[in-house]
Amino acid sequence: MHPMLNTAIKAARNGAKVISRASFDLDLLKVTKKQHNDFVTEVDQAAEAAIIDVLKNAYPDHAILAEESGASANLHDDNENVWIIDPLDGTTNFIHGFPQYCVSIALQHRGQITQAVVYDPTRNDLFTATKGSGAYLNDKRIRVGKRDKIADALIGTGFPFRETEGPAMDEYMKMFRIMTQSCAGLRRPGAAALDLAYVAAGRLDGFFEKGLKPWDIAAGSLLISESGGIVGDFTGESDYLYKGDVLAGSPKVFAQMVGLLSPFAGK
Repeated sequence: MHPMLNTAIKAARNGAKVISRASFDLDLLKVTKKQHNDFVTEVDQAAEAAIIDVLKNAYPDHAILAEESGASANLHDDNENVWIIDPLDGTTNFIHGFPQYCVSIALQHRGQITQAVVYDPTRNDLFTATKGSGAYLNDKRIRVGKRDKIADALIGTGFPFRETEGPAMDEYMKMFRIMTQSCAGLRRPGAAALDLAYVAAGRLDGFFEKGLKPWDIAAGSLLISESGGIVGDFTGESDYLYKGDVLAGSPKVFAQMVGLLSPFAGK
């Protein structure tokens, strides 16, 4: 195992300990509303601190881009290594006791994602990948699903949760209608990083969502590419990590999704 991946796993488990302890006393959580339907808890912040502590101890010169604390002071063009962290993807699920959330950690080296960990503490599912070495779930090699027709595919997505009125919602409802009519089933579990990991493991055949952040996407994107799948924007191009509009799936399902959803690119 690559030493940087091993460190990322240690960091993810460190953050997950904070999350798991808090899950037994959800009524005691202090919840702050960032904006409509977007929450942060003291658990998000404590888990992030626990993750960063492990990474910084191992690699003090590396930069950090994390959901809660943002960019570290040394995040600039000259820094070749950036850890991209979501300490608790699926916070809304977590505060309701709905067991669909995860820790997501990725390393970006010279602009490319090279290490990835997505850890689901409720199921003890550890998804890992190193660029060029395949993707794994609990040390077992994983591959994207074999279904080649979108009509047979189970597709994951995420609904707009900040903009619930106006053009963004109208656009999404059009996409929702098209995809519902085209695939075998559409699912919205509520944790994008875990949804992407599920595509890598063949539990979902594809995924699409608009308006995501790098920490939602980074680790899952490497898991998918290392398991034989494709990740792109709504036109199929690779400009998705900071743009935030993501399609993912097995190669044939991905191509069919691009055909259906490319009219919504850039809107």
